[in-house]
Amino acid sequence: MMSGSSASSMSARRGRRRRTASCVQQVCLCDHPKQLNSHQIQMTTERPVQVKVVKVKKSDKGDFYKRQMAWELRDLTEVDAKDSSKENPEFDLHFEKVYKWVASSTAEKNSFISCIWKLNQRYLRKKVEFVNVSPQLLEESVPSGESQSVAGGDEDALDDYQELNAREEQDIEGMMDVCEYAISNAEAFAEKLSRELQVLDGANIQSIMASEKQVNILMQLLDEALSEVDTIEGKLSSYEEMLQSVKEQMDHISQSNLLIQISNTNNGKLLDEIQFLVNYMDLSKGHVRALQDGDLSSPKGIEACINASEALLQCMNVALRPGHEKLMAVKQQQQLFSDLRDTFARRLTNHLNNVFVHQGHDQSSSLTQHTAELLLPKHSPLHRELLRYAKLMEWLKTTQREKYEGLSRTYVDYMSRLYEREIKDFFEIAKIKMAGTTKEGKGKFATLPRKESALKQETESLHGSSGKLTGSTSSLNKLAVQGSNSRRSQSSSLLDMGNMSASDLDVADRTKFDKIFEQVLSELEPLCLAEQDFISKFFKLQQSPPPLQVAPQQGEGEELDGGQPSRMAPHGEHRHSMSSEKDLVRLMMNKIFQSIETELHSLIALGDKIDSFHSLYMLVKMSHHVWTAENVDPASYLSTTLGNVLVTVKRNFDKCISVQIRQMEEVKISKKSKVGILPFVTGFEEFAELAETIFRSAERRGDLDKAYVKLIRAVFMNVEKVANESQKTPRDVVMMENFHHIFSTLSRLKISCLEAERKEAKHKYTDHLGSYVINSLGQPLEKLNHFFEGVEARVAQGVREEEVSYQLAFNKQELRKVIKEYPGKEVKKGLDNLYRKVDKHLCEEESLLQVVWHSMQDEFIRQYKHFEGLIGRCYPGSGITMDFTIRDMLEYFSSIAQSH
Repeated sequence: MMSGSSASSMSARRGRRRRTASCVQQVCLCDHPKQLNSHQIQMTTERPVQVKVVKVKKSDKGDFYKRQMAWELRDLTEVDAKDSSKENPEFDLHFEKVYKWVASSTAEKNSFISCIWKLNQRYLRKKVEFVNVSPQLLEESVPSGESQSVAGGDEDALDDYQELNAREEQDIEGMMDVCEYAISNAEAFAEKLSRELQVLDGANIQSIMASEKQVNILMQLLDEALSEVDTIEGKLSSYEEMLQSVKEQMDHISQSNLLIQISNTNNGKLLDEIQFLVNYMDLSKGHVRALQDGDLSSPKGIEACINASEALLQCMNVALRPGHEKLMAVKQQQQLFSDLRDTFARRLTNHLNNVFVHQGHDQSSSLTQHTAELLLPKHSPLHRELLRYAKLMEWLKTTQREKYEGLSRTYVDYMSRLYEREIKDFFEIAKIKMAGTTKEGKGKFATLPRKESALKQETESLHGSSGKLTGSTSSLNKLAVQGSNSRRSQSSSLLDMGNMSASDLDVADRTKFDKIFEQVLSELEPLCLAEQDFISKFFKLQQSPPPLQVAPQQGEGEELDGGQPSRMAPHGEHRHSMSSEKDLVRLMMNKIFQSIETELHSLIALGDKIDSFHSLYMLVKMSHHVWTAENVDPASYLSTTLGNVLVTVKRNFDKCISVQIRQMEEVKISKKSKVGILPFVTGFEEFAELAETIFRSAERRGDLDKAYVKLIRAVFMNVEKVANESQKTPRDVVMMENFHHIFSTLSRLKISCLEAERKEAKHKYTDHLGSYVINSLGQPLEKLNHFFEGVEARVAQGVREEEVSYQLAFNKQELRKVIKEYPGKEVKKGLDNLYRKVDKHLCEEESLLQVVWHSMQDEFIRQYKHFEGLIGRCYPGSGITMDFTIRDMLEYFSSIAQSH
């Protein structure tokens, strides 16, 4: 049985749980203006708060409504009243789509819209938008004081509402099950519950009154418990004070430990800094002694100095941490390093200067003492000795740039003097040997082996007072003119090549010149390569980009054809910055070997002066060495210098070709003697034989092929010129003999670039042979030839061949008369005279007499057969024949050839 208080609580909760419908607004309307059925739309709010718009329809059978559709008010976005100024029962509600409604009256529509507006204000936080609604209607919808209080009460009731829990629901359901009429008769059930509640309340009061003693005992126990709690709280307070003291002490200890840890950390960092400075900025005493007093002449001393300099450089280049530079010890150590660097740099510079000066003065060995061999002194011992200092030079380049550049200039100055003496002596001997290739007994070039002063004067005369070669051909042209007026003869020209066997400039001399020139280049090439390799290694010009600056001296900055400066200026002049270290190496090489290019030009000029055909040898040799040097290093000093000299050799070669062509054009022939094979034709043959021998394995054959074409065209043109001017020898003979010789030469040498000219020479030879044979054979049977030419003319004019015999001038009697004038003996006599005349026209060198005589025999037989044919066609049945037969003619030609 439940007490009265619990029953009343259950009743209150049950009342709060009951579903209520507050603010129910019903509007009688149609969902479309054209619909006739009556519907109602309601606004309902439920507990918990849930506002809905419900569409219901009144049932036809009873007074109740049937629910059709419902929308959540929170889904409503817009209310459109259609017109705010006029009375219009239509309005639209915008849910997921637009719904059009028509109220039974305008008042009901306004009342419904007012209800929506109130609920929107209360629950939806003014979410719904009202369109075409009169502001006055909205103001009137604001609740009055009474309605506000009612609304407030409703809100309080809503706020006090509390839902029953599961236990309460079970109790209520059990109680309702006991009382069967709980549902059918609520008033009786309520009255019964009220009576039971009163009984329970009375029982509760009696129970409370009976338990007063136990309450007093409980209160006493509670007082005792409170006193015990106070005691415990006092002890806890004392304990808390003690713990607070311990905490303070522990905090103090922790702070002390933190300070100790910070101190240890700082000490460790300080130790690291000190160890860093000691390890990287401390130079051993042995290194200091090596830098101050180390022996720079012994291998051990040099090795010690190298190690000490590297250690010093490492100490000076150490990357100091922030703040190190402010330490006094660091400043003192840096000052010590600077003093040691300056001291050692000064000692090293002085020592290497002495080495350079000593080598420049004492190391040179004059070639004049060793004239038996054409050799240049080797500098490999000097290079090996100096390369021991290569690492020290690299150190000096890094630390003392000015002293490094000073040493570079000193080396270049002294080595240039040494090489200049050696190279001049070398080239003097080469010139003497080269001039000695001519035979003094013949009187030609007998004055060439002269003293050193004479050779030097000749060199100066070749290159002018300025001491440089501009690369133009003016000096070479002057040399050619002077040589032709003094010692140089015409033996080196193509006009005199026919007498080469009797000349001093024979093949042996040229071969000897070729060997001398090759020896000169073979000696210079390793010398330059070794020196360039040494400079790159010793001065470390393959690692760091800063270039050494050396400026060209004013007046000596002119360039050769190859674009390289001919001289370099000493220190003190304006300096030009170089773009790379290869340019610096080449610049130093230009300064050291400034005399090589000049001496090579002088030697080339002398060789060309002795024999212009020497340019062929020099072109092949120089091209080969340039090709070799370019394969090694296209930008090297040797490649550039030899390339410049090759330009001069090529010009000499072109000038040699031009001289030969000019001499062809200036050739004069004798008017009293037969021409024969022209000198420049035989000269071209010997030139081609010589050139093919020289250029057999040459890399640069293009120049020779171009020269061949120029020469052969000049030969062709001048052969025709001489043939046209010849008075003693027929033109066809001159053309035939010379072009036969040219054809034979080209066929034998098999020069690929002259294949077209070979065919042309053969064609010209064949044409002029036929022309000469025809013109010569017209004389032995002259009248017979004229007679049959007249017969052919009549036939050509339209006279029938069988009617020619009726012509007065060409009848049978006239034919017999002409044939009688040429009996066999007369024909043989005429052929014999023809043979003698042909023999006088032809030269013996070419041996074309039998070839021409055989061609004449063939042509004579052809004419004989032609005459017989005309007689048979124009004089048929006359029985007229020649007084000799073909057999007789063959016998005539054979006997005449054998008799001579």
